[in-house]
Amino acid sequence: MIDGTEQPMNLQRMVLVPVMLIFFGLLNFTNAQENPNFDEVNIRILPVRDNIYMLVGLGGNITVQVGESGVLVVDTQFAPLSEKIKATINDLAQSTSRYIIINTHVHSDHTNGNEALAQWAQELTGTTTRIIAHENVLVRMTATPDESVPETQISPTAWPNAPYLTGFKGLHFNGEPIEILHQPEAHTDGDSMVFFRSSDVVSTGDIFTPGNYPVIDIARGGSVQGIIDALNRLLRITIVEDKQEGGTKVIPGHGRLCEEADVVEYRNMITIIRDRVQNLINRGMSLQEVKDARPTLDYDTEYGSDTGFWTTGMFVEAVYRSLSE
Repeated sequence: MIDGTEQPMNLQRMVLVPVMLIFFGLLNFTNAQENPNFDEVNIRILPVRDNIYMLVGLGGNITVQVGESGVLVVDTQFAPLSEKIKATINDLAQSTSRYIIINTHVHSDHTNGNEALAQWAQELTGTTTRIIAHENVLVRMTATPDESVPETQISPTAWPNAPYLTGFKGLHFNGEPIEILHQPEAHTDGDSMVFFRSSDVVSTGDIFTPGNYPVIDIARGGSVQGIIDALNRLLRITIVEDKQEGGTKVIPGHGRLCEEADVVEYRNMITIIRDRVQNLINRGMSLQEVKDARPTLDYDTEYGSDTGFWTTGMFVEAVYRSLSE
């Protein structure tokens, strides 16, 4: 059934040694080539609805809401792009009296610009910029860094200074009620979706990435079932306008601006692959045997890749280990 219902499992817990390889690969999570030339990156503006915009550059999509209260930014991409991002926000801003940053999760392609944007906003307003994220994002950022991995060296200025501890945080900004919804054990253990209720827009972070298979960061608490649960929750928010078209706008962590039908297709794909892998596990197949069975074959042309930071094989392995844990 395509309903995201968790399948029963009576499997022996497995040692997740290869997960660390995935962990270090995700520290540089980006949909661009290695060692990108940031000077060549342009920040593109896509009007979404009302006073909400989607900024596309390198790394995760940025959501910007502007109004009389100030500027709210969801995710901040990479620090070397901060000057371009600031210039773009300046072009959109109706008021610079207050700034709020929300991080949808901990990965550097969504948080690396926190410090530069927060300091810039503080200079403009004379007040400390609120950086909101789930408590688990703060826990991950403040963990003892690995000195051999520069991406783990995170300045305290970039840490969330207004973490929320429960499954929900609400605020009212620029005349609009905004819901920040925690999604446990999904892409990571600190994922948040940001729902702009009046505008009917949802910013999802990497729970939803329509151009590729979802990254499941098991080392940071992610799971395939948590991704499905999060997408089902997203579908309870989205409403179509007419004939499965229009309605709620969905800003994904990476990729094109979407609607409910795109989320349904993505949720169905992951659920079907989960069930296939679970069936192979129940038949006693090893990880390599599951990979050889190619449970993603009919979806690979749309979502798969044999190169880059997140390959089809890595996705299958993450699903396998998530179900076997």
